[in-house]
Amino acid sequence: MFLEKIKKEGRSGWIEVICGSMFSGKTEELIRRLKRAQIAKMKVEIFKPSIDIRYDENDVVSHDSNHIHSTPVENSNNIMILAQDVDVVGIDEAQFFDEGLPDVCNYLANNGIRVIVAGLDMDYLGKPFGPMPALMSIAEYVTKVHAICMKCGNLAQYSHRMVHNDKRIMLGETESYQPLCRSCFVEEFNKKK
Repeated sequence: MFLEKIKKEGRSGWIEVICGSMFSGKTEELIRRLKRAQIAKMKVEIFKPSIDIRYDENDVVSHDSNHIHSTPVENSNNIMILAQDVDVVGIDEAQFFDEGLPDVCNYLANNGIRVIVAGLDMDYLGKPFGPMPALMSIAEYVTKVHAICMKCGNLAQYSHRMVHNDKRIMLGETESYQPLCRSCFVEEFNKKK
């Protein structure tokens, strides 16, 4: 089996997390890292949650229209099953996965695979989102990227939902969300009270 071979070779893996608000460049950075691994002739497998069909049913696509082929999966266990005989695993929109994702990432990294995960660290209320806090705590490398606040131009780390919808998960783009800095986010949040 591939994972037993990696253990014998003594190859070590690790976890990288790319996090931030919407429109901050998370997926762009994920694609950049994965394409570099492909250029280096590494075996790369990319996954995304099957619910994310905003730009494409299969590909991971950034807001700038960069894309890379991926495999949509229903849950994190599917990643472990499908990530065989690879050097690098990429996972986009990690916040939409179940709470088992950190265990899956740990398993892969412990078996010599570089795991690169991208996702929102906070939901539209500014609360930690899904498995992201746990992933950030176990990762060797965490990169927090920022958008630009659409109200004042400062660095933005919040994804402000502009439409009324109380569901935690609501797929959308610029018609539904805008990045805001802390001050502008608090101001908008207080208007809704």
